[in-house]
Amino acid sequence: MPGVTIEVKYFNTFVLKKTLSGQYVTDQPIWNGSFGIPNTIAGGYPVVANTSQGTPFAIEESRIRGGFNNTSVDLSPRAFLVEDNPNASRLFSSIIYSGIFNSRTGVNNTNVFPVGNDITKSADPASGSIQKLYAEDTNMLVFQEYKVSRALIDKDAIYAAEGGGTVTASNLVIGVLQPYAGEYGISKNPESFAVYGYRKYFADKNNNAVLRLSRDGMTEISSYGMKDFFRDELNNIDTNAGAGVVRGAYDLYTDQYVLSLQQSTVYNTNTTYKTLSFDDSINGWTSLYTYQPDQIFSMRNRFYSFKNEKLFIHNDTSVSRNSFYGDIQPSSVTVVFNPDPIRSKTFSTMSYEGNNGWELTTLASDGTGKDYQSLNNVYLSTNDSANTVLSYIMGEYIINPANGQAISGTPTGAGVGQGYVATFGTKNPPYPRLHAGFDRKENAYVANLVNNSPAAQGEIIFGSVISGIKGFYATATFTTDRYTDPGGEKQLFSVATDFFSNNGY
Repeated sequence: MPGVTIEVKYFNTFVLKKTLSGQYVTDQPIWNGSFGIPNTIAGGYPVVANTSQGTPFAIEESRIRGGFNNTSVDLSPRAFLVEDNPNASRLFSSIIYSGIFNSRTGVNNTNVFPVGNDITKSADPASGSIQKLYAEDTNMLVFQEYKVSRALIDKDAIYAAEGGGTVTASNLVIGVLQPYAGEYGISKNPESFAVYGYRKYFADKNNNAVLRLSRDGMTEISSYGMKDFFRDELNNIDTNAGAGVVRGAYDLYTDQYVLSLQQSTVYNTNTTYKTLSFDDSINGWTSLYTYQPDQIFSMRNRFYSFKNEKLFIHNDTSVSRNSFYGDIQPSSVTVVFNPDPIRSKTFSTMSYEGNNGWELTTLASDGTGKDYQSLNNVYLSTNDSANTVLSYIMGEYIINPANGQAISGTPTGAGVGQGYVATFGTKNPPYPRLHAGFDRKENAYVANLVNNSPAAQGEIIFGSVISGIKGFYATATFTTDRYTDPGGEKQLFSVATDFFSNNGY
């Protein structure tokens, strides 16, 4: 922490109190129960007037130590510095403490730093500057750029020759700095710090890691299936420009650590960000979110964020779900189907259990490996993909008995049933409903998969001529639509696919 020592040789204070002008002289403001020392008493000062403004002032106190019979000071002494240009020292890796505040007596010495006492404790400057201090029980956690340590308060550690340590009482306010194992720090992102109970969370951009400090020591939680993700994303945070941030907070409502990685907007107004959450109960990163907060915090079991100087409460069931800062965004879930990994398969159907309103937006198999394309002189990898499977409502249609034409109930951009109005004059015509997307059977939603892949090398039939997609595994993304119960609850319990093994594998 920076500190400056300034020597003052002599200082004398006069308090000028503005008085009220007019006939009500008794209404003059009182300062500490006094109207000042009257000029009728020896050593007193009269009320003086500001000739430029015509406003009277009174000198509140002019006696040394404020005693009634104490010597009155003259007007000659003035405050001055011993050095005209004092040299300041910046201790970026040191801690300094002041006097205390006594709430019972009202004595406040928090601005007192006695230079004659040993009130400074220095950390290893090789570990960088101190970015964050956190008091916990009788200890203080010190977060430097490249190291995290624990400072003992009002106690010290005594080490034996064998290396064992014993904590004992001490008259030192700041005792020994004990570093935690591991070469981790908080970089220059103290805004990533969050705490819940005895667990502390923070990000180390220098090591491309997100960490949890608890009773069992330091744990790199970014390695729980997300090591490559944080390696790339944290490396893109430009903290030197002062605009890139790694903002963290603990969500008391969902019991999760929320982290928002926001790249610099100095050269790009369209900020790239990733907001995600970590759950200790499963030691995993559970979700990505489509909101970019300016500030996030928890209070009284609720989670809040600031955006554009407005305060928002999260997880409020009285408003539409998936609404972030007034903008409704769809939810999506991506799953991987990989049964019998060593065999090539054809995935023919898709089904799910959950609420109405989910659609299969993408379905793709693994790549075949890169083949040389002489036309463009490039190597390309091909894979199978399927058409989008519309939700139960979005894929609904009716066959017009007059001409046998299929009429969509919800064409793109229209409300539910709006497509029937032009033909039948009502949103609910008395004809059977058919479904081109997911159909509902025994409270589950099922659909056939239609291939839309271009021809690959060696293929005879391809695309919509065949059903299903072929590959060793398939990646599917389910997304909520915008027209089925907008803002309502959308649950997805399980997903499944039918497949069969291909010949020759």
